[in-house]
Amino acid sequence: MLNGKVVMITGASSGIGAAAAELFAAQGASVVLMARRKDRLADIAGRIRADGGRALDVTGDVCREEDVERAVREAVENFGRLDAAFNNAGFATAGVPLHEIGTDVYERTMDVNVRGVWNCLVRQIPAMLAGGGGAVVNTSSVAGVAATGASAAYVAAKHAVIGMTKAAAADYGRQGVRVNALVVGATRSEMMQQVITEHPNLESAFMAESVQHRMADPVEIARAAAWLCSDQSSFVTGAAVPVDGGATATA
Repeated sequence: MLNGKVVMITGASSGIGAAAAELFAAQGASVVLMARRKDRLADIAGRIRADGGRALDVTGDVCREEDVERAVREAVENFGRLDAAFNNAGFATAGVPLHEIGTDVYERTMDVNVRGVWNCLVRQIPAMLAGGGGAVVNTSSVAGVAATGASAAYVAAKHAVIGMTKAAAADYGRQGVRVNALVVGATRSEMMQQVITEHPNLESAFMAESVQHRMADPVEIARAAAWLCSDQSSFVTGAAVPVDGGATATA
């Protein structure tokens, strides 16, 4: 499905991003992996190369413009172009009432989830335009379409991701760049496990959100991202695609 594509993946050192890295590479993509954890990122890229795939690991923080610019530049320098991107880096904490959210948590939530996506779009899209088009997938959440009990900062940030996605799709649709978002339900990622460890009572609540009464495996989210990055979704843009086990069906 992604044979011959060059795809950049952020948040690629664990969870959904790591699952996407291995899945995309197995489907024939050359992957450019970006995350802050150097050793973890290098290990994933090394496994892909050992299996015969093409992978480049770029340590960096999506909140830093220069880091994102470097990742895009290295993608083009090493693989000749950038065809697609999965902007998956995120940050979340357990939900507390709005007035109890510290300014530091609010700022970190907005920086990673909103500024991070913005930084990526601003640099990825010109590279795709130079190559004649491409596809971007941004990770939002069920919290991006409803107040789910997550923190108000996270709900606001994930709503903003969907807004940016729609605006970018409208801006670049005629130039061959598609931009979509995933409305992701509760997923057994490392970040989610940290929340559950701190607040064990939340596990049953997360599972209850899905009509399947379970959480997703990260690879289930990665499969949806792969489809949206591929030419098989050529008439899909500006969409917020639920991959949530039916959570939004009953919201």
